[in-house]
Amino acid sequence: MPVTDPIADFLTRLRNASKAKKVRVDIPASNMKKSLAGILKQQRFIEDFSVVEDNKQNLLRIQLKYSNGVPAINGLQRISTPGLRVYKSSQELPKVLNGLGIAVISTQKGLLTDKEARREALGGEVVCYIW
Repeated sequence: MPVTDPIADFLTRLRNASKAKKVRVDIPASNMKKSLAGILKQQRFIEDFSVVEDNKQNLLRIQLKYSNGVPAINGLQRISTPGLRVYKSSQELPKVLNGLGIAVISTQKGLLTDKEARREALGGEVVCYIW
């Protein structure tokens, strides 16, 4: 069954797997989800990810990160949805928990964290918050 918001589905699967203390989670792959997983790895929210080839859509296999049984991902929130897109300029980009979390921004140079987008003076669509 097709999903109307694949990014919200991605975030929900990550949230559910980390709360259930799973070691890994498999998610249907797309280029945007790969970029989002790359940002999560770069910011040390997940251990690693890989693309598992199959004859359909491919799967994104994500290894979750824990320290002393506590998930590295405390919260995920979808901001811009298909029904209500949220765009911000580089001066209006949000700070998540006063800089302890990250906001993922979709810019003309691809997905960037809020800090990278501010540094490059790029605005765009606010995809999600991660803390």
